[in-house]
Amino acid sequence: MKKTTKAKVLRRLKILEGQVRGIHKMIEKDIYCVDILHQTLALKEGLSGVENSILENHLDTHVVQQIKKGKSAKATREILSIYKLSRKI
Repeated sequence: MKKTTKAKVLRRLKILEGQVRGIHKMIEKDIYCVDILHQTLALKEGLSGVENSILENHLDTHVVQQIKKGKSAKATREILSIYKLSRKI
C-alpha cells in the first residue's frame, strides 16, 4: 500500500473507532433514535471512504503490476469479485 494511502486510511479508521464508541455511548444514554441513526449513517459513509481509498490504491498498484506482468485475467477476476461483493451489501 502506498504510504500516503496507508496513513490516510489509518487516520480515518481511528476517527471511525471514535464514532463507534460515540454511538455506543449514545445508545447507553438512550439518546433519540434518529440522532443515533444519523451517526450510524455517517459511520457507513466514512467506512465507504476507507473502502474507496483501499480500492483506488489496489487499482493504482497491484492491478497495474498484474497487467504489466501479463496477469490481466487475475486482475479482472479480482475486480469482478470485489464488484460482486459490493453489490450484495
